[in-house]
Amino acid sequence: MEKNKSNRKSLVPSGVWCITSVVVLFGYLGMVMGVPNMLNTIMRTAHDLLLNTVFYLMSICVITGAIGKVFVEFGVVALLERTLRPLMRPIFNLPGVTSLGAVMTFLSDNPAIISLAHDKRFASYFKKYQFISLTNFGTAFGMGLLVIVFMASQGYYAAPLIGLIGACCGCVCSTRLMQRFVLKAYPQYATEDAVSAEDIEEEKEEDEKSEKTVFIRLLNAMLDGGRSGVEVGVAIIPGVLIISTFVMIFTFGAGADGTYNGSAYQGVELLPWLANKVDFVFEWLFGFHDPHLVAFPITALGAVGAALSLIPGFIAHGWIDGNAIAVFTAIGMCWSGFLSTHTAMLDSIGYRDLTPKAIMAHFCGGLVAAISAHWMFALYTLIVA
Repeated sequence: MEKNKSNRKSLVPSGVWCITSVVVLFGYLGMVMGVPNMLNTIMRTAHDLLLNTVFYLMSICVITGAIGKVFVEFGVVALLERTLRPLMRPIFNLPGVTSLGAVMTFLSDNPAIISLAHDKRFASYFKKYQFISLTNFGTAFGMGLLVIVFMASQGYYAAPLIGLIGACCGCVCSTRLMQRFVLKAYPQYATEDAVSAEDIEEEKEEDEKSEKTVFIRLLNAMLDGGRSGVEVGVAIIPGVLIISTFVMIFTFGAGADGTYNGSAYQGVELLPWLANKVDFVFEWLFGFHDPHLVAFPITALGAVGAALSLIPGFIAHGWIDGNAIAVFTAIGMCWSGFLSTHTAMLDSIGYRDLTPKAIMAHFCGGLVAAISAHWMFALYTLIVA
């Protein structure tokens, strides 16, 4: 009885804070835009995002998912893994087999690294501190193919590739920083194996590929990969509709005539106003020439799919250039919604208590990725010009 009473008392402050936050948020928006206009803008923005952005992203997910599955089925991923293996130890301080995780997350999403981590034969190559840093390593390449294809579909080609190199720089920072954090907290992990010898069981793998024709293997790979793309496309709907809608409301302003009429993509321009206060920081670090662009990295923290949905609007307003695309690609890949996945990923491999350290390391990695992409693009423009 006493325990139930204490639980109810502990819920009261959080309930008060929740109600207060909701009242302040919608009260502010309603005061500036008018309550009917605010509600209409929220619904119309979410509806337009669903029809014109989510389904477009889903189609890209389906195509890239099919391509990725075909690459796996016919050995392209294995070839890439062997090619990248020599780079793993000197650059990332990880075993060569880790390159397979980079390829898999690049072709799909962050959690793909966890399916590999649960394979005891894969985990047997790692020391514990290296094994824990896998979450940071894999997250830096999450949805990379989707991000690059989307940027290329907007008419940019060199900038996304520069952004990919920037994401690699951020990955090095995040992975090695996480390893330092782990070793500082648990020095014994430097010599302990991630999986004990007793836990490694030999599993017989039945090779069914020889029993299927090339056509059937190709067909199965495309359909299975496309199906996984649909799942990814559905999974990004909440992030795009919820996060992007509110980010856009806080990013965009009133209509062309300066008034609010409840149309989609109207807002209060709070984020640009705040960014203007420290615009010199974003201009020097990222090369942003418009304060509205800060909305992308903020949104990417929660969901990179939602962040990508901002780009068509930025292009329509003329705020984007090649430098912004390079920075967006780097920070979009490196962060790629890690705030919403890091906790679950570390929890799934049994190291939940290290989540704050992983988040801090990866936040720093994303900044390094964006800064690197900015200065590499500046060098690229000097060479091309």
